[in-house]
Amino acid sequence: MSEQSAGEKQHWIVYPIGSKPKWPVAILLGIQQYLTMFGATVLIPFIIGGAMKLPQEELALMISTIFFTSGICTLIQQSPLGNKLPIIQGGTFSFLGPTFAIIGMVTAEKFGGGPEPLWQIQIQHLTGAIMVASIFEIVLGYTGIIGAVQKYIGPITIGPTIALIGLALFGIGAPWMAGNWIVSMITLTALIVYSQVFSAKSRVFMLFPVLLSIITGWLAALIGSVTGMISPESPAYLKTGLIAAAPWFSFKPMLPFKWGVPDFGSTTLWAGAVGMLAGYLASMIESIGDYNACARISEAPAPTPRMVSRGLGAEGIGCLIGGILQTGNGTTSYSENVGSIGLTRVASRRVVRCGAAVMLLVPVVGKFGAVLATLPQPVVGAMFVGLFGMIASVGLSNLQLVNLNNSRNLFIIGLAFFAGLSFPAHFGEAKNAINWYEAGRFAGLIGDMITTILKTGMAVAGITALLLDNLLPGATKAERGLEVWAQEASEEAWEKAEAEWAALKEGEARAV
Repeated sequence: MSEQSAGEKQHWIVYPIGSKPKWPVAILLGIQQYLTMFGATVLIPFIIGGAMKLPQEELALMISTIFFTSGICTLIQQSPLGNKLPIIQGGTFSFLGPTFAIIGMVTAEKFGGGPEPLWQIQIQHLTGAIMVASIFEIVLGYTGIIGAVQKYIGPITIGPTIALIGLALFGIGAPWMAGNWIVSMITLTALIVYSQVFSAKSRVFMLFPVLLSIITGWLAALIGSVTGMISPESPAYLKTGLIAAAPWFSFKPMLPFKWGVPDFGSTTLWAGAVGMLAGYLASMIESIGDYNACARISEAPAPTPRMVSRGLGAEGIGCLIGGILQTGNGTTSYSENVGSIGLTRVASRRVVRCGAAVMLLVPVVGKFGAVLATLPQPVVGAMFVGLFGMIASVGLSNLQLVNLNNSRNLFIIGLAFFAGLSFPAHFGEAKNAINWYEAGRFAGLIGDMITTILKTGMAVAGITALLLDNLLPGATKAERGLEVWAQEASEEAWEKAEAEWAALKEGEARAV
């Protein structure tokens, strides 16, 4: 491409949202997106399956199912039903609190003892509750109610919310790296060098730093495993036997109600659905933050209220599909994939759709999925440190629109950050749990909702900042960053951006 003329806008993103990289490049970049979301997606079924005491073969099927569902939901988000932002959909940690409550309720009601094992009944009640509660998100999204609320959501709210999304998994990064510090530090060093040093000299390292870093860490683990330097008990040990044992093809992940149809007449299921609403609320707050982070890091205008509404409506549909396919979880925007946009400089919709296609194919091709299942935990932990750190910094970048010399703004931001870190630290401890059910089942359900929100850092930060920013006096709209925010989140800004992207030829990258 020709050199930029003087005064022309300088860009960071190589492939913007509307660009169309050549298919071989897009497929490789899509695989990179898949690998980025692999660690967290596998973690969720392990947590749920462990609580249910799932047999190993059923746990493997649940893992394949959640990947398959992620592919479907990502394509829905990329369709006219969604917001078309370059964002991957996957499982959500926000549902874990209500999930444990439902598992506990089913166990307390002494279900089981018949032809169906207890874990199967737990899955039926859990997925039924997810399906019922998904109507809440679908209605809030497609009626435009949640989009209309966005005019009250400014940078002071979005900044801490996104930052807390990035900081929420701090307990996984270093502890997972500690499984083998040599392998994990090789991976993290590779990510830093590839994305920040080599990328300035090589287009390959500029586009594929995440993929190349994962390969580097995987090879280090392979060498250590083959030479005996890494013991079979180590989290960094490559269990190559998984590949040989895996079937070539399996179509079970796409089967609906594979563990039985939920009993929608069960009061326990409906009680679980009420508690699940808190998980949906926390997930929606996180998603609104992710949408804004994705747009900002992609050098796109801020999402409009209509885009936010469609995005959340699409996520509700994804949760409904997740219930039907029985993933044991819902679907939400994936923060780590937003972070990878900043490292790879790739925000193309075509790439995200290729990543979704990989998610649909991998669960069917069992051998390929087994290869990815050997990805060592220390490698995943190292990637989390880099990618979630990027998300936190993107959240902070929103605050550049705010007058940070105003003490009122600083007070709100500081309080939101501290509350978002401190409240989950307290309410997340089992010893501090409140037995709300002593006051009755209804009080228990409401209590579960409150507890789930208080255990979710981004929800606490977002709600705190939203209330204080709209209730406390002492700052004009300009000082709160709302005037610039409103200009960026407009249909006109998006039309202009789409026209710029459409001017790029097939396979052409934008000048940076």
